[in-house]
Amino acid sequence: MENHLNTKNSKEVYQLRIYELFEKNETEFYERMREYVVRIMKKYEFNILGTWKSKFNGRIEFVYLLKWPDEKTMTAQWKKFMADQEWNQIKDQTTIKYGNMVGDIENRVLSVAYPGH
Repeated sequence: MENHLNTKNSKEVYQLRIYELFEKNETEFYERMREYVVRIMKKYEFNILGTWKSKFNGRIEFVYLLKWPDEKTMTAQWKKFMADQEWNQIKDQTTIKYGNMVGDIENRVLSVAYPGH
């Protein structure tokens, strides 16, 4: 298994994102991610290391892990993504058609605790 965790760069950060999903439009959420969101994120240099589905405390969750060179870049790129015209149009259109697709969002910024592990 390839190790995506480069522990030599102490400025490097990882971002764990957890979205609460709703059963009524879970399929449409994944379709939106696959068809639009991942492509738009790549435009802003989002490095998605992995995506997972989880069930926790009776709710469905979409979990993904991002890798960033540093927190400053992470903040700047998220700001650009959130202002992206195409993303905002897609989000508005899918919300009108399917309702809110995401409930609570958890965001955790992770830095290496100690090098070499």
